[in-house]
Amino acid sequence: MADKQISLPAKLINGGIAGLIGVTCVFPIDLAKTRLQNQQNGSRLYSSMSDCLIKTIRSEGYFGMYRGAAVNLTLVTPEKAIKLAANDFFRHHLSKDGQKLTLLKEMLAGCGAGTCQVIVTTPMEMLKIQLQDAGRLEAQRKLMPEAAGKSVGAKSPTAMQLTRDLLRSKGIAGLYKGLGATLLRDVPFSVIYFPLFANLNDLGKRGAEGPAPFYVSFISGCIAGSTAAVAVNPVDVIKTRLQSLTRGSEEDTYSGVTDCIRKILQREGPTAFLKGAYCRALVIAPLFGIAQVVYFLGVGEFILSFLPKRGN
Repeated sequence: MADKQISLPAKLINGGIAGLIGVTCVFPIDLAKTRLQNQQNGSRLYSSMSDCLIKTIRSEGYFGMYRGAAVNLTLVTPEKAIKLAANDFFRHHLSKDGQKLTLLKEMLAGCGAGTCQVIVTTPMEMLKIQLQDAGRLEAQRKLMPEAAGKSVGAKSPTAMQLTRDLLRSKGIAGLYKGLGATLLRDVPFSVIYFPLFANLNDLGKRGAEGPAPFYVSFISGCIAGSTAAVAVNPVDVIKTRLQSLTRGSEEDTYSGVTDCIRKILQREGPTAFLKGAYCRALVIAPLFGIAQVVYFLGVGEFILSFLPKRGN
């Protein structure tokens, strides 16, 4: 993030718009990532991202690739707004007289941003994962009945039904299942992403004080996002497994992060932690590239300029 001063409302608008555009563009790849990460030995339906998307379109239609998108589109605005605004907030308060932040302070700012965003990220991904993985479980029931078990129903629940059931059975804690794993993913992600983006973006600045062109911000966001995404992918696999509520009869269940790590290593090997890594990189790269372009073009400030000023 640049250290220029932008009002909080403008930051929230920028983050929200960037999130909506980004999610709409890359959601099918995110769906493939979730389904690939949830596959376990003995119940594999998809061999790759392209295979997953092709089979999804054939069995569920084009809109099957957007299962769970409504949850993301609803909650991505506050999630991205919190992430981007929190990073700028911490950067501003860690800087002295507008001086360039040290790498350690940039990492601390990213850590603060990652910690703040899980307030929205955890329930959003908890619901999204159930909806995204429902198609895999339905296909498993039809094509691999011996692996599907009796727990897989014929009809997929809606986000509202899932929310009501979780609140009724487990209270608010039900929506925050996997919170620890989400923190273990999002905090390191932000620690890597924000400093890397800031330094890459600085390389493309016009002069010492001039802003970087929008295409530099886009490329910097893509590189930093994909790098951070691949780095934390093992934790993303763990988080996805922990947050999946419905499984086939031959698929493992997990009691926590350490139990999940142990069972994956024993039964699937270390390479299982890289499942969906390239999908996640393809999701995160344009998502954060778009976010940075929207942010640096000042879309939020432009929209606010049309609103009536107080006292007018």
